[in-house]
Amino acid sequence: MEEFGVNNPAIGVATIGLGNAASVRYNLGEGLLYEESIRRGEAEVTADGALRALTGQHTGRSAKDKFVVRDSKTDGQIWWENNKPLSPEHFAVLHQDMLAHAAGKDLFVQDLIGGADKHNALPTRVVTEFAWHSLFIRNLLIRPERPDLAAFVPKLTIIDLPSFRADPGRHGCRSETVIACDLANGIVLIGGTSYAGEMKKSVFTVLNYLLPPKGVMPMHCSANVGPDGDAAVFFGLSGTGKTTLSADPSRTLVGDDEHGWGENGIFNFEGGCYAKTIRLSAEAEPEIYATTKRFGTVLENVVLDENRIPDFNDGSLTENTRCAYPLHFIPNASETGTAPHPKTIIMLTADAFGVLPPIARLTPEQAMYHFLSGYTAKVAGTEKGVTEPEATFSTCFGAPFMPRHPTEYGNLLRDLIARHEVDCWLVNTGWTGGAYGTGNRMPIKATRALLTAALKGELKKAEMRTDPNFGFAVPVVVDGVDTRILDPRSTWSDGAAYDMQAKKLVGMFINNFAKFEAHVDGKVREAAPGVAIAAE
Repeated sequence: MEEFGVNNPAIGVATIGLGNAASVRYNLGEGLLYEESIRRGEAEVTADGALRALTGQHTGRSAKDKFVVRDSKTDGQIWWENNKPLSPEHFAVLHQDMLAHAAGKDLFVQDLIGGADKHNALPTRVVTEFAWHSLFIRNLLIRPERPDLAAFVPKLTIIDLPSFRADPGRHGCRSETVIACDLANGIVLIGGTSYAGEMKKSVFTVLNYLLPPKGVMPMHCSANVGPDGDAAVFFGLSGTGKTTLSADPSRTLVGDDEHGWGENGIFNFEGGCYAKTIRLSAEAEPEIYATTKRFGTVLENVVLDENRIPDFNDGSLTENTRCAYPLHFIPNASETGTAPHPKTIIMLTADAFGVLPPIARLTPEQAMYHFLSGYTAKVAGTEKGVTEPEATFSTCFGAPFMPRHPTEYGNLLRDLIARHEVDCWLVNTGWTGGAYGTGNRMPIKATRALLTAALKGELKKAEMRTDPNFGFAVPVVVDGVDTRILDPRSTWSDGAAYDMQAKKLVGMFINNFAKFEAHVDGKVREAAPGVAIAAE
């Protein structure tokens, strides 16, 4: 992409209300953004050439501070039980106050694309106060081949001003931090937080609103494709292994976090990856580790030693340390960001209770049940106040980013699975031999071996048993995998303790799904864990 200088005349800054800014610099490349970030004291260069930035008190998303404008266009379409409403009047005041706050500041603009499918692409203009934020979003979204600034017409504009402090009384929000989404008019305002992930997830939120009426399924997932065109989708919440497991040297990476599934197959929403780096190692994740040593990669909240060498084992700032890099930094990444219809769907969970098997085959009804459930578990030490495993149910594996009702996405997914005869598997990357604190994390080699067998179609031929708690099919023997791991109860020293833990987890699933029962058919309700047991 070409680089443009200060106040480029190709765009009238008045069109985005920034005419009073000291300067507005468009589509700067890595070199200039590095220089600006360092000159302004925003970031520093690591010993390996990456750019490291700290985000202060906000080291993750501020989910409680995210709002959606409730107006005549959105009122009947948004899942308001999950999305906080903001009045158009409050949004208008917030918008004007943020533009006034930008007066006299040096700002950065990137004109980018959300969505690799040209029929469903979202041209996005991102205005940032920080130079490193401009590099971050340049890495994460898709860069136009030859940008024509005069012709670029954004359908979404994001304004990100971390130094702005919202006023709850004046702006209708909760605190000084705010993420406000005007879905009808394509504007997102971010203030009071330096966490860069808010920008990328705002694009995802908007696409999750726009695409379902077009028959396109938006997905919080990674995706890759084999040499024979056998595409696979990996659903999962943060920390379950989406990025790690989709970065397979034997398969082409389509993307690591957000995709759409439409009439022509799947397509990446992004042009980069935003990978967790806590305890990252060259041995376990060589492709991702290599990106942290490249010029252009942004490291977020990673601790550096006195020689500016990253210490990926240090979580003193946050467990949510990250690296953001363009997709082409992965050697076997897709050049198009597209792939055929998937043959396999993997639903990832990190079960800290030690109950779920490492892999299980799901019927279409079970797939919809587990998709709507979106289960994983938090573990002690990752969040303040969490002292033992804690179940997390994030519907559609991404509730914070889902403006519409979950069953709208669930029905789309079920129809696509049936139409394209997709094999579905639930994969547990969590604990075995006991709950967190007693058992051990599932060996990644075993997980990779099971995934390889599933993607090659070998598991469909394996002997299966029916899990007594969840009712899904579990392989009995898989080449290269310790047979004991396939039966989680056998890995516990106390079988009765396992049974109690399993009963507890089944109850959590049933209680969580109660809110969806009226919205799904009988076959999906019958896919609930414990139903078969209760009927005996």
